[in-house]
Amino acid sequence: MSASPPTTEDTLWTLILLVVLSLGVSSQQITDSQRLFTIAVSRVQHLHILAQRYFGNFESSLGPDEKRQLNKIFLQDFCNSDYIISPIDKHETQRSSVLELLLVSYRLVESWEVPSRSLAALSRDQISGKLTELKTGLQLLIRTNQEAAFVEGGVALGRFEDYDQRPDQNLRRNYELLACFRKDMHKVETYLTVAMCRLSPEANCTL
Repeated sequence: MSASPPTTEDTLWTLILLVVLSLGVSSQQITDSQRLFTIAVSRVQHLHILAQRYFGNFESSLGPDEKRQLNKIFLQDFCNSDYIISPIDKHETQRSSVLELLLVSYRLVESWEVPSRSLAALSRDQISGKLTELKTGLQLLIRTNQEAAFVEGGVALGRFEDYDQRPDQNLRRNYELLACFRKDMHKVETYLTVAMCRLSPEANCTL
C-alpha cells in the first residue's frame, strides 16, 4: 500500500524539527515550545485513537469464550512497560513536574520501538514511523526543559520480539500487544496533555 501524502501538520512538524536541530537546541533558541507541545499532543492523540481502533476491531473478531478467557489472562498479566516508573494515579500525575512527565513519556514511546514492528501485521498504518517522530519531538521538548538533558537509550519490550515466530500463541500475543499499546498511548497522552497545560497559567489542568 502506498504511503499517504504528507499533511500540513506533518510538514510543520518536520520544519520545526529541522530548524531546532540545525540551531543546536537550547532553551533560548526555542521560542515556540507551545506549538511543539501542541503537535506532540496531537500526534499521541492520533496514536491513541489508532490503538483503540485496533483493539476494538480485534476484540470484535473474537468469540465470547475467547474474549472472556483473554480478558482473564490479561488481568493476571502485565505489560513489559510497567517496569517503567510512572505516576500511578491522577494525583501523582498532577504532582509530577513537566520534565518528569516528558521523561516518562519518552521512555514509554521508546519502549515500543521493537514491538511496534509487529503492529504492522495488524494495521495499515506506519506506526513505527509515527512513534519515531513523536520520540524526536519529545527529545526536543526535554531539552527545552533541562539544558544539556541526556536521555538514556532504550527499554525494549522483549516479549514481542519473537512475535512472528510463535504462531501457536498468536491470539494471546496479539491481544496483549494491542491492549498494552492502547494502555501506554493513553498514559503518554495524559502526561503530555498535563505537561502542555502547565505552560498556560490560566488553564485548568485538573484531570
